[in-house]
Amino acid sequence: MTPPSASLRRAARSAERLCYAVGAVLVLSGLAHLVVFAVDGGPWEGPVSWRKPVTFGLSFGLTLMAITWVTSYLRIGSRVRNVLLVVFAADCVLEVGGITLQSWRGVPSHLNMESAFDSRVSMSLAVGGGVLVVLLSAFAVASFRRRPTGPAGMGLAVRSGFAVLIVALLSGAAMIARGVVLTRTGHQEAAYHSTAPLKPLHGVSLHAVLVLPALAWLMSLTGWRDGTKERVVFGAVCCYAAAVAGAGVWALMTY
Repeated sequence: MTPPSASLRRAARSAERLCYAVGAVLVLSGLAHLVVFAVDGGPWEGPVSWRKPVTFGLSFGLTLMAITWVTSYLRIGSRVRNVLLVVFAADCVLEVGGITLQSWRGVPSHLNMESAFDSRVSMSLAVGGGVLVVLLSAFAVASFRRRPTGPAGMGLAVRSGFAVLIVALLSGAAMIARGVVLTRTGHQEAAYHSTAPLKPLHGVSLHAVLVLPALAWLMSLTGWRDGTKERVVFGAVCCYAAAVAGAGVWALMTY
């Protein structure tokens, strides 16, 4: 009879392989649409452009792979982690799929209530965004409840990465909320452009959960003392926090 621990390890590896594979497909989708943009042309900015399937494919793919890797350092039950990762992967596919579908249809993906079908797509993306907030917040809470494992500086890197990721989630929620209010009050065109001030903040804060732990891992390959590694990671966290603060100030000044 197979020991329960062995079964859990196999399930964890299967969930990780699935998430890495899905993440890779999403990244390839983003790159493929970059080729489509190069061939088809059109505007890069605006509610209808090839930019959206490119950036969302790349961002969601990288984030999915980053979360899969980073959560391996969390002190969290294997079953819980596996379920959260698989749901997260499915939600990433939903988000990128809906955005890509609307781009090929030549209509806005978010905040689009022009038809019944567009409204359903827009609402599914909004609900998917809510699911993302819940899942990633659960991982963030786990990182602060018990110190993450890993080499010197990894605990700080993981916790800081998730803390900054919360900023990305909040800024994304603010963009959606602002856009929905404008849409519901009859200002559809203004809704499409209302998200611009928060996009830099959202984009910068989204990938700290990959950049900071990756730096801590790179430090583990050096022969430096643990204290030096931790100081390097701490300095990187401060620099990243300054970049996020700068993006936040810019958003406040232009909102």
